[in-house]
Amino acid sequence: MQILITGADGFAGRHLIRELSAAEVDAQIHGTTFRALAAPLPNITYHTLDLRDEHAVAKLIGDLRPQQIYHLAAQANVGQSYDAVWSTLENNIRAQLNLILACLTHKIKPRLLVISSGDIYGDHMGDTPATEDAPFCPSNPYSVSKVTQDMLALQYYLSNDLPILRARPFNHLGPGQNRGFVAPDFAFQIAQIEAGLHAPVMHVGSLTAERDFTDVRDVVHAYTLIMARGTAGEAYNIASSVTHRVQDLLDLLLSFSSADIRISVDTARLRPSTISKSWGDASRLRAETGWQPAIPLAETLRSVLDDYRRRVHMHVQE
Repeated sequence: MQILITGADGFAGRHLIRELSAAEVDAQIHGTTFRALAAPLPNITYHTLDLRDEHAVAKLIGDLRPQQIYHLAAQANVGQSYDAVWSTLENNIRAQLNLILACLTHKIKPRLLVISSGDIYGDHMGDTPATEDAPFCPSNPYSVSKVTQDMLALQYYLSNDLPILRARPFNHLGPGQNRGFVAPDFAFQIAQIEAGLHAPVMHVGSLTAERDFTDVRDVVHAYTLIMARGTAGEAYNIASSVTHRVQDLLDLLLSFSSADIRISVDTARLRPSTISKSWGDASRLRAETGWQPAIPLAETLRSVLDDYRRRVHMHVQE
């Protein structure tokens, strides 16, 4: 079996490679990257190309004729999407459309998992988490791009009978996530302070927002279960159905450090529009696949902090 992962060098992509390498030992795994990698992972063949290039994508799909495609490639930073609106829309929409058109051109029907986002529901202040039937309420350019990806997937399932599945993961975190997201930003500052590279002051944005956090390793496991057992055309929330304040993440990370750290709110880190509460109901995913999140938040955050301690240490040694 041929499996293609787009965005194979990304945060979730690297974890998905490890998951599939262990579970699909007889599969040939291929991955796309935007640029050549300095440290490629084993058990995968990389293909360097721009997914916005329709002809390059069509050639790759024609050469591989994959039976499964995990479409992870995206501009995934909400804050960055405000500064780069068009490139966010273009990256996230055009790449997916090129993949779909390539499958139609070559008359193949692989199971295609499109990664949407729980962010498409916007602020969900209800007493129960958002189900897949909740209305879309995008509040930033990133979530607009994800609504479009989600609806393009549904449209081509309905119009061309392509076996496309839609995953709507809520916030996920874990080792390997780069800065620009809340947990890595906190962990990086703590690691720098512990190493004596920064004054013992952490600069933070809003700490009141509530989010539904899941470990990335649980999320990519959900991807493989949706691919194997999900219903074509369907959408699946990936969520813990529990919210934590950003303040809770900060408190947990600080509890793992013996450094005496002061907190300072930095207005430059406040986004122009923020979602107060975001959480999802993953009942459909559990019912159809048996998925359950297995890694506790504290364990996830400890692994994030340890990851940044290693990164800072390696930087000091250079």
